[in-house]
Amino acid sequence: MTIGARGIQHVGVSVPDLDKAREFYIDLLGAEEVGPPFEWSANPFIDAVVGLKDSAARQFMCRLGNAHIEVFEYLAPRSAPQDPDQGVNRYGYTHFAVQVEDVQACYRRLLEAGIRVHTPPSMGGITVDEEGRKQGYAATYCRDFFGNVFEIMEIYSDAQIRPVWREGEGVIAPS
Repeated sequence: MTIGARGIQHVGVSVPDLDKAREFYIDLLGAEEVGPPFEWSANPFIDAVVGLKDSAARQFMCRLGNAHIEVFEYLAPRSAPQDPDQGVNRYGYTHFAVQVEDVQACYRRLLEAGIRVHTPPSMGGITVDEEGRKQGYAATYCRDFFGNVFEIMEIYSDAQIRPVWREGEGVIAPS
């Protein structure tokens, strides 16, 4: 018997600088901040929930299309410095992906903003059929200002990778 999960509401990410993270998620990716920012310290209940003693943090939640991202800066206890080159083969969450309209334009914009991109996206995964309909997808991995990995994807009809947004329709329900 399942636990009754109905979907992923948000993904959380811990960063060393909340203001710089806001620049990335809101200003660069185009996410919309939702709800008021939240801060805590000396809160035994939150300490129990997050599994940390004497924690203190600042946080904001943002919505990007069909999902939310919760961004934290822990003031206490502070984390050891993050390895900006940590491999995506390490156990745990490795990346999140965002669907974009034009992966090549997105790639250029990210480079202009100082974002590190592992490799330019290859457009070989996108084909055009006889009626002019695009199929497949193109993608590449990138790293935010702190080294967290994210993927940019231009997605059309594909058996494995399903789009979450379609031109003329906006956010689409899973099929």
